[in-house]
Amino acid sequence: MTTRIVAAACVMVAAGPAVAQTPFRFFEPVFPPRGVQVMAHRGIQPVAPENTAAAVLACAVDFIEWADVDVRLTKDGRHVILHDDTLDRTTDGTGPVADITLADFVKLDAGSWSAPRFKAISPLTLEQLLQAAKGKLNLRLNCHRIDPDLLATEILANEMESQVIVYDVPARLAKIRAAGKNAIATMARFQPKTMKFETFIKDVNPAAVEIEAAEVTAEWCRRFHAVGIKVQANVLGTKWDNSHTWEAMIEAGVDWLQTDEPAAVRFSEVRRRIKRFPVEIAYHRGSNRYTPENTLPAIRMAAALGASYVEIDIRTTRDGRFILMHDGTVNRTTGCSGDVAQMTAQMLTRLDAGKWFGKAFAGTPVPTLEEGLAALGENAGVYLDAKDITPESLVAVIRERNLLGRSVVYQSLDYLAKLRAIEPGVRTMPPLKSAADFDTVALEKPYGVDARWAALSRELIARCHQAGIKVFSDALGWNETVDQYDTAIAWGIDVIQTDHPLRVLRAIELHAAERK
Repeated sequence: MTTRIVAAACVMVAAGPAVAQTPFRFFEPVFPPRGVQVMAHRGIQPVAPENTAAAVLACAVDFIEWADVDVRLTKDGRHVILHDDTLDRTTDGTGPVADITLADFVKLDAGSWSAPRFKAISPLTLEQLLQAAKGKLNLRLNCHRIDPDLLATEILANEMESQVIVYDVPARLAKIRAAGKNAIATMARFQPKTMKFETFIKDVNPAAVEIEAAEVTAEWCRRFHAVGIKVQANVLGTKWDNSHTWEAMIEAGVDWLQTDEPAAVRFSEVRRRIKRFPVEIAYHRGSNRYTPENTLPAIRMAAALGASYVEIDIRTTRDGRFILMHDGTVNRTTGCSGDVAQMTAQMLTRLDAGKWFGKAFAGTPVPTLEEGLAALGENAGVYLDAKDITPESLVAVIRERNLLGRSVVYQSLDYLAKLRAIEPGVRTMPPLKSAADFDTVALEKPYGVDARWAALSRELIARCHQAGIKVFSDALGWNETVDQYDTAIAWGIDVIQTDHPLRVLRAIELHAAERK
């Protein structure tokens, strides 16, 4: 099974009030297309800083159909991608965007404001964005200050008509449609309390409308759909960007959801359609793609996305406490240096484990094991990678937190044998590097094995199941593709551990569709 990208022709027919028009046919980045599409506000943050190529293209990597970006004009009349009217917040420049030339704009640093790891990121021109997104995802161009003729020219020159919708006030939209000879899709905000439906359609002639979440109803969706117009719900803001609102919008019949939580929206929507997943998902170091690894935000987000397991790494401090950290040193994820085993718990928990990842997480502390387990909530299981903790100590924690039935412990066969000698009920998971090691591993009667991805096969998985052993595998790095996930699911794998949960989710969708 392979995923495919299919482009659709761009067709639009002007129509009078309340007369059905041919719906604008957009490119489908995800095929088969979903009934409800997700629009990531300024790209996927904080995978990368807002409105940058990395943030926008992260949508394509995560099977998010749309990115919503902001367009402005430079001093010399060129279109660039930036939300604010000044450079100060998201670049190392200062002053209004309108006061800088394009040549100087592209020299700015658009990443360091978020985190040092983004230092090399430059701000985007519209031309660069259109070229980068071509054949990958769709764009909603939120126009703040633009040249309508130039905007239409750039879209057409890059052959992006089917991948773009332009959002602006009606007067400028009319100019863009005229310059683009009605080949460019446009969108305006519809306010039900103050606008008349027929007049709006006649005067604006949009391919889609934006409606605030509080004003979306099934009747408005029906009326717009009846005349060939798509409906986007704006659910931005803490009051609306939540599962309750997403479900209400989907029930009402919207086509697109504009959100700051694209991963959560997609998981919520898919779980609504597919009640039972054919594979369980373990989140590697928590939701480490969207939050700093092995921190409370990472654990909480993984649990909120419905993780079957949240994988965390345990280490022991100099004073015998337990903290969460993958590496043996604090160097990579705290901006400080030192060996974990030579530092006290107080020293470690005062370190900032979030600033390296992004500005939004600055001040996030290194968590203790107890804090991490509490952050799991009531439903998620925990995948305990016993990096540096004695079997006696780990059993005590598992018993104290009543986690025997919600946890698996990964370590060597020798370590796990000691663990089971203390607590026979612990669910152990040794590594299985190859099929040749099966007999040795199976003798220990583990709950599961962490099979090397390259060693997986239908036969090996069946052999494990016949022995009453569950099969986990880490699909990390080059193996993280939808096709590989789909194959492993077809073979009967039990749990996929991943850095890219939305890729696994897409494989689950396709697997379910194949069996209808």
